This record gives sequence, C-alpha cells and structure tokens, in this order.
Amino acid sequence: MVTVPAGSTLLLRCPGEQPLALIAVAEVSAAFLAELPPIPVLGPDAPGTRHFGILELVSSAGVTWVEAELREGTLTLTGEPPTDVVQRRGAARRPGTYAATGTAELDSEPGRRLVAVSGQVEDVSTSGLLLRAAPTGGVHLPPGIVRTLLHISMPWGDMAATVKTVDQRADQLRGTYEWMGPADEEALRAFCSAR
Repeated sequence: MVTVPAGSTLLLRCPGEQPLALIAVAEVSAAFLAELPPIPVLGPDAPGTRHFGILELVSSAGVTWVEAELREGTLTLTGEPPTDVVQRRGAARRPGTYAATGTAELDSEPGRRLVAVSGQVEDVSTSGLLLRAAPTGGVHLPPGIVRTLLHISMPWGDMAATVKTVDQRADQLRGTYEWMGPADEEALRAFCSAR
C-alpha cells in the first residue's frame, strides 16, 4: 500500500523553472504506485496554467521520482511510473503532532550562529523526524541549518535529541538523530513499534 498523507510536501521540478513546493490537501492511497489517483495539492499555481516535470513523491512507502503534471490544483502522475520506491523507509515510524522547542545551529558566514526555534514534530521514526517550525518572531526557518537540539513533548514525557539536517524547505526540516539518551531511544522504539 502506498499512501501520500495530507500535509505532505511534494516537490515538482519543471524544466526551465524554479522547483514548485506543493502541499497535499487530502490523503491519497493505492495498492501500487502506478494506481495512485490524482493528488489534490495547494501550491503557487495560477488558474489555467499547466506544469510538467519530475515529482519527488514522498509516501508511506518511501521516496521515489516520477513524471507528473500539475493542473488547476491537481497533481497527476504521467508516463511510466517506476515499479518501486527508490528510497525505502526501513525504520519504524509514527505520524502525529508533538510540540517541540529547541535551538538550531546555522552554517553561516563568518561563523556558525544559534537561533531559538519552536513548532511541532509531525512524523517521528526510530532514525529521524520531520519538524515544522519557525524561529522566535519569524515565519520560516532560516536557511543553512546544520543541526538542531530539540525538546519534544512525547506521550511518555520530554524527549531530548540532537538532529542532523537531511533536507530543509521553508518551515519544514527533515533530519536524522545524532544523539539521544538511551532511555528515550528505548521509549521511542517501543512507541513507533506499537501500532
């Protein structure tokens, strides 16, 4: 089963244009990637325009790249979809909304600097997480975040972790854990596996 959850960010790369960041507004599922129905999305699309390109499709099964067309708020897979995902999510994971605060370390000139951030973790796994956050008094995360020290309100209590940035767009940051206490590691493994 392949599921694209509501709220997912999908990136459409069109020739000769800036990549378009699109937000899925409804959950879409299918048994196979080739059977995914059109995905309703929210994006910077003017009425009557069409965009063709390569879509970075993030789903419950992992990440893959496929040809797609964006037209009037609907994203449709075109061409021959791949038979499988390229990057599988092997780690046990669990979606949800968990309040988070912390400090982001920026790789900026002339040196690194620290910025306080707050927001929510929207997807957590035993290997990493998806954070939607903003700096204090800001709207979007500053570019160039290298790592983030987070305190996350989990069902078993406060979890502290250092997260190394894998991907960052506007107010979203995906990262893998660099450090976490052994007790939190064990609690997180039990939490993600209990489904």
